[in-house]
Amino acid sequence: MTVIAEYGQILLILACIFGLFMAWGVGANDVANAMGTSVGSKALTIKQAIIIAMIFEFLGAYLAGGAVTSTIRKGIVDPAVMSGSPELLVYGMLSALLAAGTWLLIASILGWPVSTTHSIVGAIVGFAAVGISADAVAWGKVLSIVASWVVSPMLAGTIAFFIFRSVQRLILNTEDPMSNARRYIPFYMFAVGFLIAMVTLLKGLKHVFKDSGFSLSFVESALVAAVIGAIVSAVGVVMLRRVKPEATPASGNRFANVEKMFAILMIFTACAMAFAHGSNDVANAVGPLAAVINVVNSGGVAAQSVMPSWVLLIGGVGIVIGLATYGFKVMATIGKKITELTPSRGFAAELAAAATVVLASGTGLPISTTHTLVGAVLGVGLARGIGALNLGVVGSIFMSWVVTLPAGAGLSILFFFFFKGVFG
Repeated sequence: MTVIAEYGQILLILACIFGLFMAWGVGANDVANAMGTSVGSKALTIKQAIIIAMIFEFLGAYLAGGAVTSTIRKGIVDPAVMSGSPELLVYGMLSALLAAGTWLLIASILGWPVSTTHSIVGAIVGFAAVGISADAVAWGKVLSIVASWVVSPMLAGTIAFFIFRSVQRLILNTEDPMSNARRYIPFYMFAVGFLIAMVTLLKGLKHVFKDSGFSLSFVESALVAAVIGAIVSAVGVVMLRRVKPEATPASGNRFANVEKMFAILMIFTACAMAFAHGSNDVANAVGPLAAVINVVNSGGVAAQSVMPSWVLLIGGVGIVIGLATYGFKVMATIGKKITELTPSRGFAAELAAAATVVLASGTGLPISTTHTLVGAVLGVGLARGIGALNLGVVGSIFMSWVVTLPAGAGLSILFFFFFKGVFG
C-alpha cells in the first residue's frame, strides 16, 4: 500500500504516457489497416482517408468508447488474486501498455498489420502468468483468442470471395456493365447500410446503450438496420442517376465508370467502419489505463471502474496522431502489397469485413478486426485466381500474427520486473 501512497502520482503520469503511446500504436497499425482498402483502391487519397479517420475514429472513441469498461481486459486476469497487493496490478498494466505499444511500433515500422487486441492480451497474459501466478490467467479465454487467428480470416475471406464473384457475374463480366451497375448497386448499397448500421449498433454504440440502460436485441437491431439500409439504398439511387458516364474513359478501362460508382460506396463504408473501430478498439489503450487510475485513486483492486471522459480523450487523440504520423506503411501493405485493389474489390473486402463483425457479434465468435480485413482482401484476391496474391507478403503477415502474443508477453515480463525493481 505504501508504494501506491508514495509513488501514486508518478505511476499515474507513466500510465497516461504509456496509454497515449499504445493509442498511437492503435492509430499507426489498426486504423491504418481499416483505411488501407479505401486508399489502395484509390477510392480515397491518403490525405482524405486520414481526415475521415481523424473525425470518425475520434468520435467513435470519445462518444462511444465506453462509460464503463472492464479494466481487466477481456476477463483474462482474475483481479481477486492481486487484491492483497494492488501495486502488482499497476506494474502489470503499465508493463502491458508499454509492451503492446512497443510491439505495435515495431510492427508498424515493418508494415505488418497485427492485432492490437492480441498485442495487449499477450502482454497481460505475460505479466500475469510469470509475475503473479499461472492460475491468475483465464486460459480458456486465451485459447478462444488463438482460435480467432483461424476463424476471422477464413470467415471474412469466404464472404469477400462470394461478394466479389457476384460483382463480377452481375456487373463486370456483362455486355453492358454500366446499366447493370445502375440496376444492382442499390442492392449492394442496402447491404452496406444494413451491415454498417449493425456494426455500429452491436459494437460501436454498445457502451452508450449500456450506460443509458437502453438496449436492443439482435433482432431489434436488425430491424433498425434494415430501415437504415433502405434509406441508404434510396439515397444511392438518387446519387447514381447524377453520375455522368464518360463516353470513352480517359484511362482506357471499360470499367472506369462502374468503378466510380463503387468509389462513392467506399466513402460510406470508410466513415462508418472508422466510427465502429474507434469505439471498439480504443479500449485496448484506455482499459489498462483506467485500471491504474482506479487502483491509485481507491487504493484497491476492482474488476470494473468508471471511465473518466479525459481518458477517452487521451485514447482518441493518440489514435489520430498515430494514423497521421505513421499509418502510411500498414496502409500500403493492406491496400497495395497483398493484391491489386480497385474500388469494386475494396468494396467487396470492406463489406465482407463488416459482415464478419456482425456475424461474430450475433454468435459470440472470437474475432480480430485486423485478421478480418486481411482475410477479406485475400478472399477478393482469390476470386481473381491465386496468381493475383503476393504470397511472400501473405506469409510474412501470418508469421507476424503468430509472433504477436508471445512478443507482447515477453516484453511485458521484462517491463514488469523492471517496474517491480524500480518501485518495489
